[in-house]
Amino acid sequence: MSNTTMSIAIPDSMRTYVAARVESGAYGNMSEYFRELVRKDQSEQAKARLRTLIEEGLSSGPAQPLTDSDNQELLGIARDEIA
Repeated sequence: MSNTTMSIAIPDSMRTYVAARVESGAYGNMSEYFRELVRKDQSEQAKARLRTLIEEGLSSGPAQPLTDSDNQELLGIARDEIA
């Protein structure tokens, strides 16, 4: 995985907050702080997608027995989206 530099503009109050989080030892540097924010957002988006899929499933009608083919398809989807 390669890293790319990105510049962002934030208000001084936010920069002070981030700097304090780094100085507290919670993060090694500001980049680590922002990477963690992105990872948390990615996780929240994945959870929201899963909730949506569960709601769709629950509202789709009576359950049908799963076949071996269904199980293989679901495992494939889970491995691609969760990994």
